[in-house]
This record gives sequence, structure tokens and C-alpha cells, in this order.
Amino acid sequence: MKGRRITIFGMGILIAVTSFSSSLLADTQTGIASVYSGEQTANGEYAHATALTAAHRTLPFGTMVEVTNTQTGRSVVVRINDRGPFVRGRVIDLTPAGARAIGSSGLAPVRLTVLSIGTRSST
Repeated sequence: MKGRRITIFGMGILIAVTSFSSSLLADTQTGIASVYSGEQTANGEYAHATALTAAHRTLPFGTMVEVTNTQTGRSVVVRINDRGPFVRGRVIDLTPAGARAIGSSGLAPVRLTVLSIGTRSST
């Protein structure tokens, strides 16, 4: 009987994870992108100026996000490897390479679209 309970519990977790991932993939977010680099990130990497990585408050590390500048229409795909930004209205911190790819060198209005979900939520 104990083995059966574990199996049922395990199936519940699998369904919950699948539902969570599916809802994130359909999610878009709008706000302001800012630029940062040179610091050690929350997952232990460094925010190299030439890397296409970014910081987001809640998305799991490794998540791939398309960032579209709503003024220029230019997009870039970045990988989440840090936490932030922690300034109201800002939704993502891009490295300089990511910012250049969307036609920005500072703050830019953006739309985020989750393309794939990473495997780690935090460090």
C-alpha cells in the first residue's frame, strides 16, 4: 500500500510540473530592459559583456527568452543566469551584447517571450 501512495504522489508532482512549464511557455511580459555586466551572477557565472545572457527575478536559470524591443522591433534570444533587476518597472537586465542586438545601449521598452524553461530555479 505504501508503494502505491508514492506512485500516486509522484504522478501528481509530474502533472504539476508539466502544467507549470506549459503556463510559462505561453507567458509574455512587458516592461523595461536595462543593461549590466561584469558581475558574478546568481548561478555562479559572470555577466560577460559579449554573452547573450540576462537576469530575471523569477524565471528558472537556463530559461531561454526572446526579448523584443517594442520600439525597434529587433529581437534577441538570451539565457537566464542571474536574478534581477530590482528596480520597479524593469523586467530584465541584459548584457551589453543583448542590448545592442535589440538596438539599445541603456533602457528600452521590451516584450519577453519564454521559449524554453530552464531546469534550475535558484542557487
